[in-house]
Amino acid sequence: MDTVAQGPAPDPGSGPDGGQGTGEDWRPMEPGLLRMRRLLLVLWLVPPALAAAVLPPLLGGAVWALLAVPPAVALLAGWPALSRNWRSWRYLERDDDLLISRGVLWRQLTVVPYGRMQLVEVTSGPLERRFGLARLQLHTAAAATDAAIPGLAPAEAERLRDRLTELGEARSAGL
Repeated sequence: MDTVAQGPAPDPGSGPDGGQGTGEDWRPMEPGLLRMRRLLLVLWLVPPALAAAVLPPLLGGAVWALLAVPPAVALLAGWPALSRNWRSWRYLERDDDLLISRGVLWRQLTVVPYGRMQLVEVTSGPLERRFGLARLQLHTAAAATDAAIPGLAPAEAERLRDRLTELGEARSAGL
């Protein structure tokens, strides 16, 4: 990747500079990514909240039931935060590079030139497969600057992998 720019992330349908009317089509992540992340949030926070709410009163220390409050608050705050984060992820295929935009508070725009890509892989764990998702991982010449696009439909991830591989080979052949 040549560029990692921080600043305002472009809105879907806007150009890479955030300007309107450029005709570029930013692609969002699949809704399954949001559902999967919300399920993980519930699975991580509900059991401790229930244990903290139920066990102390049964064992004679009702005041300890207040330990259920932090996980409950985290769940209530995390639910809409996950939605905002999911909406912030998008990508744009251009003639010479791939743009990946993400972030709510700290926005990041990553530019991956096709000629710098060395490996493009599609991965999908058991939970991702359950939600019909795949993750596209881009490896570039510098190991510290790899990029990923989570929450793609498997067919879209494979299409994108094939296209990026083809474009990467074409661009690197010209070097």
